[in-house]
Amino acid sequence: MSDFAIYSLDAGKGLLALSPCPGLTGDYELDADQIQAWRPSFVLTMTPLAELEQLGAAKFMADVPTFGARWLHFPVKDFGSPDAAQSQAWAEISEKIRKALLGGGRVLVHCRGGCGRSGMAVLRLLIEMGEPVSDALTRLRYVRHCAVETDAQFDWAVAGQSAGVGEETPSSSGV
Repeated sequence: MSDFAIYSLDAGKGLLALSPCPGLTGDYELDADQIQAWRPSFVLTMTPLAELEQLGAAKFMADVPTFGARWLHFPVKDFGSPDAAQSQAWAEISEKIRKALLGGGRVLVHCRGGCGRSGMAVLRLLIEMGEPVSDALTRLRYVRHCAVETDAQFDWAVAGQSAGVGEETPSSSGV
């Protein structure tokens, strides 16, 4: 039995989830089977390709289409947050994911452990879909307590807050 888990929450009319990298448990095939059984529309990989290879998941990007899903890649260093160029590229990825969620799709976001980078992306998506920051963070941490590990990750996620919403964001200290 694998320790691999998918942590999902409602988003739009769909499901948005985060998980560790398949293979982190030591059994890539079993973890990939669990992802396929979850039936994602999109899989967003937050790890660089070298990290996927290190974890035994080098073929994951080729396997995702066989699950009936589309693979998106948004590599961020472990414990890091996107730089300015990556932040610009995020708009296209986010638009695809939000459309899928609003249409009832399922989106899986993963990094190495399914906490920091994937939590950062999931939080940003929830905020971009109009959820207040504090509500989104509470819901996210209810399903995955370790989601969003650093202040920089939190700051990047809340940068997705719509202009003019007027919500005060919780302090990033103690993220």
